Amino acid sequence: MNAYDYMKRTMQSEYKARSPQLKARLVTWRRGPPILKIDRPTNIARARELGYKAKQGVILVRVRVGRGLSKRRKPRRGRKPSKYGRFYAYRKSIQSVCEERAQRRFLNCEVLNSYFVGEDGNNKFYEVILLDRAHPAIASDPQYTNLLGQRGRVFRGMTSSGRKHRGIIKKGFGTNRNRPSVGSGQSRNT
Repeated sequence: MNAYDYMKRTMQSEYKARSPQLKARLVTWRRGPPILKIDRPTNIARARELGYKAKQGVILVRVRVGRGLSKRRKPRRGRKPSKYGRFYAYRKSIQSVCEERAQRRFLNCEVLNSYFVGEDGNNKFYEVILLDRAHPAIASDPQYTNLLGQRGRVFRGMTSSGRKHRGIIKKGFGTNRNRPSVGSGQSRNT
């Protein structure tokens, strides 16, 4: 086992045991701003798996988002339909919402990926990896050059969490409209 495997196990055991360090960390995150630029990742092993490098032009942001369902406003008068409901699940995942909020805050950057770092009773916390498009260190890196051409990739569901709610990662029933069919665009000469 390498060092990153040990780091992963430590983070998982800390989260499962609800250690005092994790609780203190969540309290400080909750009191801070909802979108905060940070110096280094909380979970370095997970960040490196998703493409993070400790170099100029790579930015890390911690985003706080409220948990739970979205709530509709209550109608003031009139008849309510029989299937009326006020609480509905988001069509997007909370992780996708975090990535979009980070992209809107840092307009000159492109979202590479994100990962979960913790949750409390009301909020979930994710760390989002951003790439500065104009930085020469990022533009010259062959790992990132393909991604920089995809402007607004988070809004088109091209990150890993976006692909999940588009139905591209999973296969099977319900995803047939999301993928191109095998014989589309080809004419059959018989």
